Amino acid sequence: MNKELLKKIVLPLIVLAIIIQVWSTVSNMIPGFPTPGDTYVYAFGGVTSDGEELEGVLSDPFYIENQDDKGIFWQVMESLKRVFAGFIIAVIVGVPVGLAIGMSKNIQYALDPFIQIFKPVSPLAWLPLLLFAFKDIDSTAMSTIFVTSIWPIIINTALGVKNVSDDYLNVAKVLRFNPLEKITKIILPVAVPYIFTGMRLSLGIAWLVIVAAEMLTGGIGIGFWIWDEYNNLAYHNIIIGIIVVGLVGFILDLIMGKVADYFDYRKKM
Repeated sequence: MNKELLKKIVLPLIVLAIIIQVWSTVSNMIPGFPTPGDTYVYAFGGVTSDGEELEGVLSDPFYIENQDDKGIFWQVMESLKRVFAGFIIAVIVGVPVGLAIGMSKNIQYALDPFIQIFKPVSPLAWLPLLLFAFKDIDSTAMSTIFVTSIWPIIINTALGVKNVSDDYLNVAKVLRFNPLEKITKIILPVAVPYIFTGMRLSLGIAWLVIVAAEMLTGGIGIGFWIWDEYNNLAYHNIIIGIIVVGLVGFILDLIMGKVADYFDYRKKM
């Protein structure tokens, strides 16, 4: 086996063993704190340390009892629907705005102060206002994701435009390209890697935001599921929810990373 591949397998396992050991120590120090063993049982089923037999959360993730009582798979799917709806709107709006900022100093001067002001605003600050405006859980969650995830797309798109060589722009002038031809044949081929980097960051923010948004808006979704488990004092399930959120976020980032690499001409040279 390749030594580098072996390191990639063994080293994370060592860190995992350390994490489990620290977790066990913490659970021994704090009465009632979920232990690694019992959390595994709550996830996949079996008998807990107290002798209680359980059917795990992940042993039947596809069940549907009623509209409000569904397995964790459907909770994640509902969250992903909201995430991608808000994310797609952010892409549709953010890429043209970023192109405009990168191509025009006047537009940059006009919009940059507002981008810098609104970019650091927490999604939780937007949520009450958007909930008042839309009075709908899905619309509120999607608009919150849009407002908080659009900034990396705008900023990275503008950065990509600014990295277009002046020589390429001079060629566009010589060939008398119209604005659309200039964008599609000169600017976008250079800016696309930056755009996808912004989209990758944006999707990560969107998945981060949805958990907090669903905790406050309610309904169905992984964020509300975690909050509901807290209200039910099911602390083991909270840890399971955290791990599921982390794994889904990891998969989304991995997919977007592969897509970004595919469109990155710099890695094909």
